[in-house]
Parts: sequence; structure tokens; C-alpha cells
Amino acid sequence: MVHRKQGYRFENDWTVERLETRTFQNYKEAITVPVNVEIEAEHLVLNLENVKQILSKARTISVMDCGCRVKFRHCDAPVNTCIDMNETAERNIRNGVAREITLDDALDVLEKTHEAGLVHMALGQGEFYEPGVINSVCSCCSCCCSILSGILRFGLAPHLLKSQTISVTDASTCTECGVCVDRCQFGAKEMVNGSLSFNSDLCFGCGLSISTCPTNAIILVDK
Repeated sequence: MVHRKQGYRFENDWTVERLETRTFQNYKEAITVPVNVEIEAEHLVLNLENVKQILSKARTISVMDCGCRVKFRHCDAPVNTCIDMNETAERNIRNGVAREITLDDALDVLEKTHEAGLVHMALGQGEFYEPGVINSVCSCCSCCCSILSGILRFGLAPHLLKSQTISVTDASTCTECGVCVDRCQFGAKEMVNGSLSFNSDLCFGCGLSISTCPTNAIILVDK
């Protein structure tokens, strides 16, 4: 839990230099955006149903190891979890860094990563990136992932992450057991003096807290 707090560092962690020169390099460039003009965030937090819909439309799907968890091993979450689609998948298969899988295989990966408490994040990547087109879906942890851990370390989640949904808890059925606190990778939920505290600004509708709520008190709603 502590690594989800702003400023936390593992002894063996991504260095500030690495994050500044590679992971966050593009975010340090400022542009002027006219009033009332909407821009699409490149890092979209998805829930399980979002990803299933995206994958169902892909013509080619591949999977490869998560380089972040292979490098640091701060958790025991599944490793063979990085899913690519279409041109990106075909390129990685040709280059021998990924293997082609079926839609059913991909859905199985998603179910296992969701159960493990990983956050599904959509990325547009590389030469095939088009605004609004999702080429890759990563299953991220807040302790190893260079993007997610870096964003959380510097308190940038509300500024750099985008989502389509947010969680809502029915206070009449919530027992304040704290299970959802342990599942939340963003630190949106915490127990304060025995009561559940929720920061909606830090909720990105990933759905991790819903599947383990013993009273089914949590749902996702559109933002």
C-alpha cells in the first residue's frame, strides 16, 4: 500500500533520470490549447469490459512479457501480460518479441490480471500510433510499471490519466471492510478511523474494487 503514496521509492526503482529522459519526456513539453478545445489523453485507464470490447474488434492479437515486472519483481503478479493488436502485434510477432494468441487466450490473460489486481491501461505506441486508436493494452502494477509508478510517485494521475468511468459505493450496503482499499492501485480509498474515505479525483474506474466487494456495494458509472 505505501508505494501508492506520492513520493514513495523502492530501493531498487526507476531512477528520476530515467523517468525524466524517457517516460515523462513528452509530458515536459508545453503547448498552448485554446479555450473549449478538448484533447485526448494517451494514457487511458480501462475496466475489464472496456478491454474485452476493444479486443473483440482486433484482427491480430499478441502477448509478451511485461518488461517492468521482469526488471524489478516488486510483486508476484503475472508477467506474460502485455497485449498488442493489429499492426503493432504483427510487427512484434515478426520481430520475435511476442507470440500470436486468440481472442479467448487474450480474455484469459485479462481475467487473470484483473484477479491479480492489475490496472488495464490503453496505449497508442510507435510508428503505428494514431490519435484515438488503441494498439496496446498493458496490465500495470503501481510498484513496477514505469508509467504508473512514476505518475503516482509524482502525484500526476489527475493530470495525465483519463478514464471513462468512476466507481460509486452504496453506503447502505457497504460494511467498510476495507477490501476495496487493498485493491485500489491509485490510493483513492483508505480507512480513516475505521471508516472508508474516498477521493473521487483519484478514481479512474478500473473496476478492481468491484469484483471483490463482498456485499456488491460498488458499481461503475460513466463520468
